[in-house]
Amino acid sequence: MVVFDASILLFVFDENTPSSVPRAKERVEYLIDQLSAAGEKIVIPTPALSECLVHAGPAGPDYLTILGKQSCFRVASFDERAAVEAAVRTFQARQRGQRKGGNPDASKTKIKFDRQIAAVAAVEGATAVYSDDSDLREYAREAGMDAYQLSDLPLPPEDPQKALPFDAEPPQ
Repeated sequence: MVVFDASILLFVFDENTPSSVPRAKERVEYLIDQLSAAGEKIVIPTPALSECLVHAGPAGPDYLTILGKQSCFRVASFDERAAVEAAVRTFQARQRGQRKGGNPDASKTKIKFDRQIAAVAAVEGATAVYSDDSDLREYAREAGMDAYQLSDLPLPPEDPQKALPFDAEPPQ
């Protein structure tokens, strides 16, 4: 079981999602294909889903329909267990001297959101988190999960059957 945050999930919904990573949408689609073929579930924490829906605007219902139609996705709530997990991890960070419980340059709200996503991932038993957010990846690693960013994802293999170039007009 793996977790996608909004920075990865947006590529499922919108092919025009901006990225500095070449062929980003293809990378995400290939990852989903590989995970599906392996029988892995892709968990979408509700805080990450909320971020996606903010970007969606009026397309929000379409995003939910897409998630509902693909059996590889499962939405997971930030529930009581996740709240406890987030609180414990935040407390531990503060004990280590992180006043806000995370990156001192990040807002408290961002830290809380990222910790909620990592907490949902932890209580769901995820083995990896996919995110382009370095803070979230760090929280996932703190909780014992692997963490990957978009640029870590491989490109799909090239089709070995290349199209042959034919002239538009047959030779004379």
